[in-house]
Amino acid sequence: MAARLPTPVTEYIEASNAFDGERLIAAFADDALVNDARREFWGVDSIKRWSEREIIGDKVTMEVSNCVEHYGDVIVSALMDGEYDKTNLPDEVVLTHYFTVRDDKIATLIIIRNTPANV
Repeated sequence: MAARLPTPVTEYIEASNAFDGERLIAAFADDALVNDARREFWGVDSIKRWSEREIIGDKVTMEVSNCVEHYGDVIVSALMDGEYDKTNLPDEVVLTHYFTVRDDKIATLIIIRNTPANV
């Protein structure tokens, strides 16, 4: 099921692709949580430092390949690129972004590099 992206999720993606840190951080609630690769960043000050270093600083771009709504959360898969260290990463890095939006702000963002399930 394709999802229509909530405004703050769209803002996050567009700001990341434009390397616009102020616009990116404006998409988050003041007490938001980001978990990126099992590292937690609580609150906009911590999220801003993370995004300046690892999103804006590394010129990370996202090419959305899929999005779904699941019980009110938005799950976005995106092909990632940028100037980050790509040592030991596959040629194409696809990350799944799990967004929880409350009061028109991102309350939680969990970013994971998933692997296919062996079923």
